[in-house]
Amino acid sequence: MAHSVSASGIVAQVVKGSHVQKIDGYSRIKGLGNDRFITFDPFDVDGHPWVISLLDCVGVPSYRSRHDTVRTFNQEDGWGCAKFIKRKTLEESDYLKDDCFRVRCDVNVWTAVRTGSIPQVVTVPPSGMHQHMGRLLESQVGTDVTFQVGEETFAAHRPVLAARSPVFMAQLFGQVKDTTTSHVRIDDVDPRVFRAMLHFVYTDSLPEMDSSDEPAVAQHLIVAVDKYGMERLKLICEDRLCDYINTGTAATTLELAEQYGFRGLKEVCFKFLKTPGNLKAIMDSDEFQRLTTRCPSLLCELLANVAP
Repeated sequence: MAHSVSASGIVAQVVKGSHVQKIDGYSRIKGLGNDRFITFDPFDVDGHPWVISLLDCVGVPSYRSRHDTVRTFNQEDGWGCAKFIKRKTLEESDYLKDDCFRVRCDVNVWTAVRTGSIPQVVTVPPSGMHQHMGRLLESQVGTDVTFQVGEETFAAHRPVLAARSPVFMAQLFGQVKDTTTSHVRIDDVDPRVFRAMLHFVYTDSLPEMDSSDEPAVAQHLIVAVDKYGMERLKLICEDRLCDYINTGTAATTLELAEQYGFRGLKEVCFKFLKTPGNLKAIMDSDEFQRLTTRCPSLLCELLANVAP
């Protein structure tokens, strides 16, 4: 007897979107009063505009649909979780830095529900290439070149390096290559910076770093990867630095943005320095004095952007 197997199912299609809203100047807006709220710029998910409103009365965010109907998030009504951070907890936490914090809004829009036959169900796992390459780097199996960086030695694979950097390609396989050299000394890169760069070469991601170290590593990485022609990593570092603008980093970050033409990072620095007191707080620092000496033309642009 012939035996056939079939399956059917209900498929719900969903469009997902995320939006991060930065609240800059928290101390100036926290006392709005009951029943008052701040509405931020709209963002788009599945062709519909969504708006986050920050309510002062109970501290609960709300959203505005395309029909201009305001719904307050309430767990019982099915509109989300009712457990929001208390104001005191926010003010005493690390989320509030330099009078700023961010709110991330994830929106799932159910677009269609359909039924139908499913002749075959195949589950394809996500790519694990970055994990495999990371293990290859850690195991050092088949490595054919080493780098002496400061007091540390790093082993790597020539083909992998060449595939990820045009400079490594020229050094290891170009006309100027030295086939007898399997040990390369690098004197102008910090070991932890080279380790982060090597991790990216194999895994296409940066390693986990302590938040106190990440800004300095990102700044030095920009200098290193510019030398090795790794443009994507340079932009990743620029994006990371946008999250670490404060009175201690603003001057050096602004100088770096000017040196490497990071327009987006420069605009973030200018916006931070527009806040009353921030520019005054850094003007007496050694970093700001170096900035005025090394980039005098930047001062005119700075004044033009921060002046009332």
